[in-house]
Amino acid sequence: MTRSHSIAVLPGDGIGPEVVSCALEVLDAAEQRFGFATERSEFSAGAGHYLATGELFDAVEPRLRDRDAILFGSMGDPRVTPGVLERGFILEMRQRFQQAANVRPVRLYPGVPSPIAGLTPERCEMVIVRENTEGAYVGRGSTVHAGTPNAVAMQESLNTRAGIERVVDFSFRLALGRRRRLTLCHKTNILVAAGQLWQQVVAEVGERYPEVEVDYVHVDAMCFHLPLAPERFDVVVTDNLFGDIITDLGAVIQGGLGVATSANLNLDGSAPSMFEAIHGSAPDIAGTGRANPAGAILSLALMLGHLGEGDAARAVEAATVEVLGGLPALSGAEMGLSTPQIGTRIAQIVRDGRADASLVPDSLLGVLASLEPSRL
Repeated sequence: MTRSHSIAVLPGDGIGPEVVSCALEVLDAAEQRFGFATERSEFSAGAGHYLATGELFDAVEPRLRDRDAILFGSMGDPRVTPGVLERGFILEMRQRFQQAANVRPVRLYPGVPSPIAGLTPERCEMVIVRENTEGAYVGRGSTVHAGTPNAVAMQESLNTRAGIERVVDFSFRLALGRRRRLTLCHKTNILVAAGQLWQQVVAEVGERYPEVEVDYVHVDAMCFHLPLAPERFDVVVTDNLFGDIITDLGAVIQGGLGVATSANLNLDGSAPSMFEAIHGSAPDIAGTGRANPAGAILSLALMLGHLGEGDAARAVEAATVEVLGGLPALSGAEMGLSTPQIGTRIAQIVRDGRADASLVPDSLLGVLASLEPSRL
């Protein structure tokens, strides 16, 4: 009987439909090569849909909840007030579907240039795990005397032991399947209450994983160490706000936003996980063929690994790396290939079985090794 997976596809705005189209072409090739099937349902969501209907996450939630996974393009448009889509759709999805861990691989692939002089792939291979449902992004805040010289704004950051513990335990299990080193990134000397809770949880959970070495780095120091000594880090766990910032710094180090990928993981199987490139909608280049679809295709590889299609995930990653290494530039007209041409080339390598596994000896599947305790 053919293995089958139910996938929700949200192309979104700007370059989202273009890069998702490439990812789906690669998915077609992976299905043909590795003998599984996907039932795909595409949903309208994002700025264009919101402007036409006023609908946000509420409208689509029931139709997404029973899917095995979500492949997400991008959202954003200058015509929509900042925060409307981010809070009304993306954060709503993360919180309602309890996508507790935002997992961001930071790895420099062979042939991909980094702005860090002398950086090699051997020195840059880590995973940053960001708590994805709490912190400063819970939306708790208020403003009084708005529009006057006496305006006061208050913004809360919420940290619960349960929320911290589930993402810390996941990070320890992830480290156990990798190089067995975990770093907590926070600002414990200033954010004393939240920092102490994070440190306490890391210390207590760490007792269950004595094989894993534990380290701590202030978030400001992390911005120094990350570009200069990325080899210091294996798995980094951090809170929502700090993770949002340092993962984008990591993306720059690994070659830019166009090649960076992410997984928003529900850790108990109660709702679907979501997989997306992190480059945003880039409306200024939408429709020009200048967007690099690698981030979306590598997100597809993460999704395939999550769904248990390990061979397909490795082939997709290896094919993507092979094509990336041959591009003269990673974005813009200088790439040498258009957006759809890159997708077609990667798909052909996957379909023909020509993906060179030596390009990714430590596959992205290592990121997902501890998604469930049974997978260790």
